[in-house]
This record gives sequence, C-alpha cells and structure tokens, in this order.
Amino acid sequence: MINNDVLRRVRYALDFNDATMLEIFALGDLVLCRDELLSYLKKDDQEGFVSLNNQKMDDFLSGLITYKRGKIEEKPGQEKRPTLSLTNNSMLKKLRIALNFKEEDMLNTLKLADFQISKGELSAFFRQKDHKNYRECGDQIIRNFLQGLVLHFRKPIE
Repeated sequence: MINNDVLRRVRYALDFNDATMLEIFALGDLVLCRDELLSYLKKDDQEGFVSLNNQKMDDFLSGLITYKRGKIEEKPGQEKRPTLSLTNNSMLKKLRIALNFKEEDMLNTLKLADFQISKGELSAFFRQKDHKNYRECGDQIIRNFLQGLVLHFRKPIE
C-alpha cells in the first residue's frame, strides 16, 4: 500500500492536526516542516505531491508508538534491535503496538470494515519471516484495518 495513503488514513482515523503530526514525526527522530508534511498528505494526482519513503513512514510509526505509549527506557547493556525494512506486516504490527490492541481488538476492527479473518490468519502476520506459518500481509488487510480504525475511533454520534 502507498505510504502516503496510510499516513492520511491514520491521521484521519485518530483525528490528528498538523501540529500533532509534526510532533509524532519528531518523536520518531524526523523533524519536518509543515510544508513537507502537507506535501506527504496530498493525493498522488495533486500538485506538490511528494512520495513518502519507507524510512520516513517507519519514523512516523515509531513516533506514533512513542506518542501513544510513551518512551521506552532502555536498560543498561541492552542492545538496540536492528531496524527491519518496512513491510505491510511490520506496518500492521507497529499500528497494533501503538494502539495497544490485542488480538480481539484487531479482529473487531477488521470486522467493523466487514472483513473477517480467523485468529490463526491474523497471528500469521505477526510471526517471524522464517516461521512455517508466516504469511505476507496484503494491501487489502491494511486497507480494511485502516477503514475499521476510522469506524472505531470516529463513530457517528447517535
């Protein structure tokens, strides 16, 4: 899925303004100006659109985790985990961590978007790549999860 689309959808679902978005990027160790942010938020057919690369998207997701859950204090002597390339699987995992979602929350969010998968299918997305039950997360899963987030966080007032 296009990183810019994910960025726009997360922003809309969680109702973040420009200042909050810039703060989240800064928490992920990427300082942007407002104009840069706005160029990433444009649709690909709009003038001034700039594609958001995987590293910047990863910085945003890491910043989102810090924004929602707080800074992780590293223990003395603890090694930093190597940064893996950003995939749909790692994107889904970082969103899950940031939102503090459990398995049931993930399944319910997908259900809100009229998309159902089993617990086994969901857990396969979070396994190590070399595990026999690992499965690649497709764009459809991410798209439906983000749609479910919109419905979860922006419920219409009844």
